[in-house]
Amino acid sequence: MSTPGTSTTLLAIGTKKGLWLATSNDRQSWTLSEPKFPMQEVPSIGIDTRGGRTRILVGSMSWHWGPCIVHSDDLGETWTEPQEGGIRFDAGDDAALARVWQIQPDAENHPGVVWAGCEPISVWKSTDGGEHFELNRGLWDHPHRSEWGAGFGGAAAHTVLPSPADDTVHAAMSTGGVYRSVDGGASWEPRNSGISAYFLPDPQPEFGQCVHKVARDAENPDRLYAQNHHGVYVSEDSGDTWQSIADGLPSDFGFVMLTHPRRGGTAWVIPLKADGERFPPDGKLAVHRTDDAGNTWQQLDHGLPPLEYNAVLRDAACVDTAEPAGVYFGTRGGSVYASPDEGATFTEVASHLPDVLTVRAAVVAG
Repeated sequence: MSTPGTSTTLLAIGTKKGLWLATSNDRQSWTLSEPKFPMQEVPSIGIDTRGGRTRILVGSMSWHWGPCIVHSDDLGETWTEPQEGGIRFDAGDDAALARVWQIQPDAENHPGVVWAGCEPISVWKSTDGGEHFELNRGLWDHPHRSEWGAGFGGAAAHTVLPSPADDTVHAAMSTGGVYRSVDGGASWEPRNSGISAYFLPDPQPEFGQCVHKVARDAENPDRLYAQNHHGVYVSEDSGDTWQSIADGLPSDFGFVMLTHPRRGGTAWVIPLKADGERFPPDGKLAVHRTDDAGNTWQQLDHGLPPLEYNAVLRDAACVDTAEPAGVYFGTRGGSVYASPDEGATFTEVASHLPDVLTVRAAVVAG
């Protein structure tokens, strides 16, 4: 429990075999809960702190009961499962939910709105805080959908980015690339110019890129960053065009893309060696940060192990909203690390967990 005048940071860790919650008053010493949802895969977590409430939303996958979204309003003490799991295709859609890959609360000016990205490739919207979701027909009925392929992990919408400035929403999927809606999701257009798809006969197609993750700049809503299957990019025009910012990184491959919650131009990636290995380069696990929108990069590894061969997946990393911002990530080897100083130093929160699939953090008390 927090003491008066202090804040508590909640760190939610989703793994291949359950959910763990960790809390800290200083983001250096952590208390780890017992596992929740044991033997259930937890590929997505959203923490909604809008309106003074903290709601933890968890996309779980039971191999017996199937996928669903559950939520807790008491920091994980009790959980509510919506009727029919919160997300369900209509009979006429000829599809069944396989996984919830992304849970994204909207901006403060859209209270109650929560987005979800799922497998099969689809985007869903809730207006009641994540209890019930409606399929976004604009993306589901898009003429390109039949040509979107599956990445190594499956065919999924893994990024949903609502803009805090207007009705623009970006979504990204494997493999289809980046799509943008300027009308709140009613219609969508591909926005991949400049992102390479070297594995296709035409390496610069309109769509079909294997984008791994997209994040939005804090100060400039039109500035986006993308980690691709080979390639790190920035867009200054809401995705109309993309430019490489991979120079200065040990590898242009990886899954993670994070941005600062308040400061423009600041982003983090975690490079991996590419096809056939997917290890940290030279076995050296490190976070790389840019403070100038990708012009230069700084390697950050203080407190991380000297040798590590486990990868960090696309949603197994996050930032919080504290000052300075905290940076968190977990590995497929079950280790979770936290930095209270934007990546300058790291401490280990947990070790020997199952594969870490998703990590989310929030300041939950003051």
